[in-house]
Amino acid sequence: MDFSLQRLTPKRLLQASVVVALVTISLKTLAWWLTDSVGLLSDAMESVVNLASAMFGLWMVTVAEAPPDEDHPYGHHKAEYFSSGFEGILILVAALGIFWSAGQRLFTPQPLEQVGLGLALSVASSALNGLLAWVMFRSAKVHRSIALEGDARHLVTDVWTSVGVVLGIGLVHITGWLWLDAVVAMGVALNIVKEGMHLIWESSQGLMDEAVEPEVLTQIHEVLDGFSHESHGATIIRFDHVTTRKAGQRRFVDMHMHMPASWTLGRAAALRTSVEQALMSAVPGLRATIQLLPRDVEAHFDDPMDLQ
Repeated sequence: MDFSLQRLTPKRLLQASVVVALVTISLKTLAWWLTDSVGLLSDAMESVVNLASAMFGLWMVTVAEAPPDEDHPYGHHKAEYFSSGFEGILILVAALGIFWSAGQRLFTPQPLEQVGLGLALSVASSALNGLLAWVMFRSAKVHRSIALEGDARHLVTDVWTSVGVVLGIGLVHITGWLWLDAVVAMGVALNIVKEGMHLIWESSQGLMDEAVEPEVLTQIHEVLDGFSHESHGATIIRFDHVTTRKAGQRRFVDMHMHMPASWTLGRAAALRTSVEQALMSAVPGLRATIQLLPRDVEAHFDDPMDLQ
């Protein structure tokens, strides 16, 4: 793991996101005030959403770090999914606000002023968001943080929003077609609606106990294959009913481990400990639950509720 990225925890980066959001809100609001562009106004509105999202994400990451307790024996890791879903909802609300503002300006176009300075401020704020998003994406992969990934995706959307606004205002300045300002703002709204729906979908999948990523499942099976072996054509150690799920930064796996009935409980438990340690070493943050069974015994029953 990259040591520098390991130190950039989700909480630290979300704190940085709050600060950057405050700076970009100031820059974009000033750009809108100078130019009176509804496109830049839509850009500033999205930065307000960035601020709210970063603050809520910071709260949820803090909750997710809390240790297991009596009411939450498996921990609070799923709190990060609420952050991603909340951010998606805020993006949709911002899109509606942009449509409303742009619709009014479409029928009553206004001339733009001090375009050069306004665009310079917008570009500067986009550069800050782009740099932070790049760092967040890399850190999100290291820490497997859905809250961090959601905030990074939103920042990237904000960057593309600013790019569209800058191009639109530049065209207005060149062509004199004032209605382009409102059309660009509507295009921005459509773009962020797509991103908002994506975040809401991802958070819903996390709350529904989605299986671990394919590459993580491959690592798990590679570890298990290392412990499985045969003797005289008969399987001595085997694993079955391997079930996985993910919750925030945590990964969970449940399985049955079959072994000879003649083994002592101590020998079987020692092997299970070795398997658990190997799994957790291969997949950081993984928690394994292994049920010990004799080689010729099956203990898997279908839940009647699953058959409905």
